[in-house]
Amino acid sequence: MTLIEQIQQGEGKTLELKAQLPRHDQIAKTVVAFANTSGGKLVIGVDDERQVVGLAETDVLDLQDRVASIVFDRCSPAILPEIYSANVQGRLVLVVEVFRGNLLPYYLKAAGKNEGTYLRIGATNRRADFEHILELERQKRSQSFDEEVCREQVLSELDLTPLMERFAERGKPLTAEKLRNLKLVQMEQGELWPTQGLMILLGRYPHVVMKCARFRGTDMSVFLDRKEYEGDLFGQLAQAEGFIKNHIHLRGEISGLQRTDTYELPDEALREALVNAVVHRDYTNKGRDIKVGVYDDVVNVVSPGGLPSTLTAETLLDGRSEIRNRTIARVFKALGYIEQWGSGIQRIRAACLDWGLAEPRIREKGDFVDVEFYRPGFEVMAKPKSIGKVSGSIGRVSENEQRILAYLETQRSITSKIVENLVGVKEARARRILKEMIDKGLVEKRGGGRNTYYVGSEG
Repeated sequence: MTLIEQIQQGEGKTLELKAQLPRHDQIAKTVVAFANTSGGKLVIGVDDERQVVGLAETDVLDLQDRVASIVFDRCSPAILPEIYSANVQGRLVLVVEVFRGNLLPYYLKAAGKNEGTYLRIGATNRRADFEHILELERQKRSQSFDEEVCREQVLSELDLTPLMERFAERGKPLTAEKLRNLKLVQMEQGELWPTQGLMILLGRYPHVVMKCARFRGTDMSVFLDRKEYEGDLFGQLAQAEGFIKNHIHLRGEISGLQRTDTYELPDEALREALVNAVVHRDYTNKGRDIKVGVYDDVVNVVSPGGLPSTLTAETLLDGRSEIRNRTIARVFKALGYIEQWGSGIQRIRAACLDWGLAEPRIREKGDFVDVEFYRPGFEVMAKPKSIGKVSGSIGRVSENEQRILAYLETQRSITSKIVENLVGVKEARARRILKEMIDKGLVEKRGGGRNTYYVGSEG
């Protein structure tokens, strides 16, 4: 993808645009966030409307030196971005290209690691909390969270029956040796301990659940059925799949003298989406869980945690794979739930197209991954309303948020005062709605103080 094509797509996980050189702390935060996440480009000389305004030729060399000094003085460990000028549509811009580092975590020197570590979430730089910092340190050691030992649980007190039954069904007894090879248990000081992966697979944590709901119509105003599934992951998967099938239609086809009934959405695609949600979700985030929403128009699967750090939406669709939960992935691969690394997204898309359906929408929005299947009769929707789970919702925007988004489809920006009048709320409530929309990746904040306004997110 050329630089102008990236600019035209707008800001996102790997791109930030500035008309002029931003404040020094903003540059440092962006560089740190890119280095901790997927890398990226800070392009100076492009405004918020993606218009190339350019820089004066006499300023470019000075700006290069200033940016290099800012990064050197303010970021730790040392980050060495490529800083160069580019001619875009006849105008000069400055590009600060940052690559994901291997000395994680990177942080602002003045703030220190605990307070100065930033991640790139959607089109924003967010300060990393303690759990995120631990995850970055695990990544530096090439270790996943589910490979770590759980010292709060004695192995002998765990019931391994659900896992043993799954392996027995495949003709693969779950021996003590296999437990160790799959890193379900680890030896420490002469004693075997369960790993976090084993605890997750058995569903021993409160946040390891799948919540499913069937809503009337195309929003969340009225629900018709709601279930919460816990226990081992394999049971959760089967129950969630069953829930979806109970709430979508069968279609009949007659071949010769026989009638064959099939579901309106392909089994393979639904199963793959649920498996991906379970295998790749962020289990370190204990305040979130997997959500499945069935609406009249779509079926929506939302998994906590954005794409693993080096992945973007583009590389995901190209078949690139990065495994966040290695122990869980090994088990699912051994049991045949995963056919080939990196092929799941292609199979979901191919299955839906073969079924005569519109291509499903698979995207990263903020810190969750959203998969949306269009039900028959709703394939031509111009813009799906599916958004990730926030504050108890299941993958959808609220009615107030829909009104704000509809306004932004015709207007370039919106203010909190306009929101007050648009949805009929007071100032504090309007600001909370806008804050939640920022967290969801629906809108982005611009300006400051009395000049604050909000624009639609293209991420």
